[in-house]
Amino acid sequence: MYQTTIKKSVQLVGIGLHKGSPVKLILEPLSTNSGIVFYRSDVAVSIPLIPENVVDTKMATVIGKDGHVISTIEHMLSAVYAYGIDNLRVIVDADEVPVMDGSSASFCMLLDEAGLLEQDAPKKIMRIKKEIEVREGDKYVKLSPSPDLQYDFTIKFPHPVIQKQEYVLKFTKESYKKEISRARTFGFLHEVQYLRSKGLALGGSLENAIVLDDKKILNPEGLRFENEFVRHKILDAIGDMSLIGMNFLGNYEALAGSHDLNHKLTLELLKDKDNYEVVELVGEKNKELEKAYA
Repeated sequence: MYQTTIKKSVQLVGIGLHKGSPVKLILEPLSTNSGIVFYRSDVAVSIPLIPENVVDTKMATVIGKDGHVISTIEHMLSAVYAYGIDNLRVIVDADEVPVMDGSSASFCMLLDEAGLLEQDAPKKIMRIKKEIEVREGDKYVKLSPSPDLQYDFTIKFPHPVIQKQEYVLKFTKESYKKEISRARTFGFLHEVQYLRSKGLALGGSLENAIVLDDKKILNPEGLRFENEFVRHKILDAIGDMSLIGMNFLGNYEALAGSHDLNHKLTLELLKDKDNYEVVELVGEKNKELEKAYA
């Protein structure tokens, strides 16, 4: 298997979740072994996608460098990671990635438009060798060795519409597009009101999030999936795990996981090289991986 980038540059314009202003997003091909690199065109700052550049995880995954940040990167990265893309330049002209409809479906469509290009360097895969867990109270996120990739997520909310939900994704690119990519982010009305009082979530609306009051969903169209909430948590987790810098083989499991716990999990994984091995697929075929990212 070989590394991949996109065949051509593509772009879209959408609203930023927090500022509520239009943001232009451009995706460009990059050469082999470049990884994913973000670029703020308005301030001419490049920010490589590495765990050390994560500066905030409270409401979203935020990366930064030299005092400049890019927020809400996880939905777009979720699509990039699901497509198995190794090298990519992500250009934005503001401090956040556009939220689109609150899912990753628009980014999947953009990547389909760009097409994938196989490059002339072997693909690098991380195999999880040991169980790694980060726990805070009853909440935890965990990685364990496995010959394939699976996401197992459980959420519990004291809300009549959500309550307890669990979903297991046996990952392939197609299962991601069908089962995960359309799941939207969600929030509670009292949280939205609080955030707006702080000058945040100004771009949030029923067009780009599921919003709930104390008893019901406010979106007139309802849910896309009965368990859309936990599916979106898997979407987020896939995006957050892209910070390790390559696709991996292993099982991801979470109970009430978050951006913060996911970030701590990537740091815990990478701090000890005995936790994993990086395999270059030099001239060899890996049927399971080729099937997953076909």
